[in-house]
Amino acid sequence: MKDYKILGKGIARIDTPMKATGDALFTADINLPRMLVGKVLHSPHAHALIKNIDTSKAEKVPGVKAVVTREDSFDVHWGVFKYTQDHQLIAVDKVRFIGEEVAAVAAEDEETALKALDLIEVEYEILPAVFDAEEAMEEGAPLIHEDHPKNVNIHVNIDVGDVEKGFADSYHIREDRFSASGETYGMLEPYTVIADYKAAGALEVWVPTASPHTKAKALSNLLKIPLNKVIVRRSNVGGALGGRSDVFPLDFITATLSRKAKRPVKATYSREESMTCTRQVHDMVVNVKTGVSKTGEILAQDINVIMGGGGYSSTGPIAASVPFLVWEETYRLPSVRLNSYRVYTNKPIRGMYRCHGRAFLGGLGMQLDMIAHDLGIDPVEIRLKNALTAGEFQATGSQIFGCGLTEAINGAAAKSNWAEKRGKMAPGKGIGMGANGMMCGFPMGIRGGSSAIIKFNEDGYPTVLTGVVDNGQGNYHAMVQICAEVLGIKVPDIHIVAADTEVTTLDMGAYSQAAVFVGGNAVKNAAEDARKQIYTIAAEILSCSADELDIDNGKVFVKNDSSRAVGMHKIVRKGLLDNTPVIGRGSYMPEVSRTREWVENPVGQQAGTFSFGANVVEVEVDMETGEVSVVQATGFHDCGFPINLKAVEGQYEGSIASGGLGSGLMEEHLWDGGRMLNPDFLEYKMPLAVDMPEISANVVITDDAKGPFGAKEAGLFGSMNSFQAVGNAVFDATGVWIKDFPITPDKVLKALEKKKL
Repeated sequence: MKDYKILGKGIARIDTPMKATGDALFTADINLPRMLVGKVLHSPHAHALIKNIDTSKAEKVPGVKAVVTREDSFDVHWGVFKYTQDHQLIAVDKVRFIGEEVAAVAAEDEETALKALDLIEVEYEILPAVFDAEEAMEEGAPLIHEDHPKNVNIHVNIDVGDVEKGFADSYHIREDRFSASGETYGMLEPYTVIADYKAAGALEVWVPTASPHTKAKALSNLLKIPLNKVIVRRSNVGGALGGRSDVFPLDFITATLSRKAKRPVKATYSREESMTCTRQVHDMVVNVKTGVSKTGEILAQDINVIMGGGGYSSTGPIAASVPFLVWEETYRLPSVRLNSYRVYTNKPIRGMYRCHGRAFLGGLGMQLDMIAHDLGIDPVEIRLKNALTAGEFQATGSQIFGCGLTEAINGAAAKSNWAEKRGKMAPGKGIGMGANGMMCGFPMGIRGGSSAIIKFNEDGYPTVLTGVVDNGQGNYHAMVQICAEVLGIKVPDIHIVAADTEVTTLDMGAYSQAAVFVGGNAVKNAAEDARKQIYTIAAEILSCSADELDIDNGKVFVKNDSSRAVGMHKIVRKGLLDNTPVIGRGSYMPEVSRTREWVENPVGQQAGTFSFGANVVEVEVDMETGEVSVVQATGFHDCGFPINLKAVEGQYEGSIASGGLGSGLMEEHLWDGGRMLNPDFLEYKMPLAVDMPEISANVVITDDAKGPFGAKEAGLFGSMNSFQAVGNAVFDATGVWIKDFPITPDKVLKALEKKKL
């Protein structure tokens, strides 16, 4: 590992004190003068026409200041892409899931708002509904959107090589079906929006979001307000996991209530509302046929995916593609066919997730072990045979640059004592592996890049202005560390202003795993620009050339004579006096294909770079109850170069919780038709601290040439492969494959009983 002064160390994060002391403000903690309380009326039906809405009684309740219904819609539809704009953020013609937003009120207090909601009368005409994605595709199924035959929202087709020839040439062919229920993101913070529409026509919004600039652009379109008058302010985010990336009805509704009431409005969803009315995780069925050579090289794959998307598109094309992209980022696929269908159902809307695609990535990763078992090959060996290496191209045309996948697989196997344990442990104990790549910065048009500004105050201390968002993963600290390394300034001496659309420049936010890779490059470039300006001014003061200078600890000095030095504050003040203020500017746009499109043209460079990782878990299975416990996890992550080593380790620990324990063993939605039966943290099971295993987090240093100081994405490899590692370990412990996630005790017992027959 390179020896930097600040980077690569486990430095305490700049936001730790305020979060530890409770001083950190989340959206629900913010109170504005004269602020009203907003409440939303939700549909009790999964599919119904709205015949009439009568709000006259609600409007007469003392203390009610505004009521919003479909009459306040601007007939603008939200969608991440133009061809997925199918969602009016307050129901207009009909409702498509239980919980869809139908009306809202703003009142002086919560009691009054709830009273008014009860007085709103909505006349519905109930329509036939369909809740299962496969059933929704059948002939004669109720159409949820009339212009989408068989309820297919998105169909992604990728066909590379000659799949049929690949199967004909295969020594061994295996076909399997994997499935997974939907999940909840499980953020502890209930979703809250504060909107303050000013008399001058500007809208101020506080909201937990992974992408403030995306939110501002959407509200500008939806409310027909110029973008420079829509201001999304930063507040701390109490968890994201992919669930804060979209635009939600509550954003539009709260802004519209404020606009009508001419006062600030705060609307907070209850836990039940948060778990049904923001975004949830796709349920999924995957049928995969794989052909391999005698020695285990993949020759052909045919993958069919059906995803339950809920009532509207959300991030449809991305969601339908990402599990496959992660798979092709990991293994050599000479001939592969994908047909991925995102299907409308009368359930709440589905979106992206940190552990997205457990039936896909979990299933295909488990099938790799199944094939290895069939051929008598070690699962580590079959991964190494098929693992991509630096310089190769993925199936759809992306080049791999720095790649430590092989090192990660070998490292995880060695440190976990794989060779001594796999297939050799006592009954009920097992070990399994998962591995994957992860894109860093995929095509997002103008929102795929980032820019940053570093300004200096007259005392010599800088402020970093960046659109980067921190959802808890340490992105703000990473930006400050990068700035500190370039400018030779202590981390506590740097202030950061981030994720505020009024003062920061365009950035995609915490999305596409690009905050450090893209945003960090922009900050690094801005810091280097500032350093050049500092050297120019210092050279004049010290009567030398800029090439002779270095910078450290807030001072610029002559390399060969450190006694000749000048403090940063003097340099900055001279710049101000000479009308050459030190203002660093930097930007970065990942080198991706401008012609690649999720549906129409899914070929070309799909990310600026890629990270890689391998993960080994050990489990213990109670053979009488079927309960599975993860007791040990060992991960090796090629994150290029760790900006903050402790942050990388923390991300892996979170990945084990969400991907291994949560997605692998516990988390699932339970339904009665279109009504979720467990929309709370009592009945929806998530891992607790007592469930966590012993964890060994390790890094593989590849110093990616495109990343800032060699850094790239850190964290998602464990989330996206822990469930396959758990599934493989359960087989090693029990001799049975569980092909439906999560792997709950009842499924284990059923499989064990079937094995006895």
